[in-house]
Amino acid sequence: MISSGLFSTYSVCSDAAGVAGNLFAFVLFVSPIPTFRRIVRNQSTEQFSGLPYIYSLLNCLICLWYGLPLISPGIILVATVNSIGAVFQLVYVILFIAYTDKEKKVRMSGLLLAVFGVFAVVAYVSLRLFDPPMRQMFIGCLSVASLISMFASPLFVINLVIRTKSVEFMPFYLSLSTFLMSVSFFAYGMLKYDPFIYVPNGIGTILGAVQLALYAYFSRTSGDDSREPLIVSFA
Repeated sequence: MISSGLFSTYSVCSDAAGVAGNLFAFVLFVSPIPTFRRIVRNQSTEQFSGLPYIYSLLNCLICLWYGLPLISPGIILVATVNSIGAVFQLVYVILFIAYTDKEKKVRMSGLLLAVFGVFAVVAYVSLRLFDPPMRQMFIGCLSVASLISMFASPLFVINLVIRTKSVEFMPFYLSLSTFLMSVSFFAYGMLKYDPFIYVPNGIGTILGAVQLALYAYFSRTSGDDSREPLIVSFA
């Protein structure tokens, strides 16, 4: 009876952490909407780059694959958050292609096809060449590598804030959401005993804390912090 109660509490805590991570990630998914409102309004992508959305789409697809029961039973909340993220990133990429110039249309369309091609190869290889334990390890390593490489964005922002001594390019609520999402999925990964979840999100938690500390330090001397949000990683 005690064991059953402990298991129930453990299950509730892990699910709560995963749901919280999904909610905070949703804030990050919708953060580029003002950018795309501007693009649609002006009928032009101006100087914006579509590469972050392409790379985020690939990241979401790989992490989605890792979270499916076929690969990793018991972590469906990783699959849900990344399925939603993949839909958002795909919409952003399609809008970017629709409103960019001809040269970028061709390049971005090629990159979009490449993303689906890479994902198809990863899915095929993982199913055909690996047994279930090795399959999880293979996709898990890919997802960790993808997530850690996505931390180039927070590192860039941190460097920019230190160099300019301004939080102009680091919106507070975006940084807070990134931190809370990383903390949630770090807890979720720990409760699920899954290093492929808690390792990258542990790194994300540290970087998020650094961003918030820098914001607290430099916001006293900074002006407006309402710049276009940068793409960040999600579990």
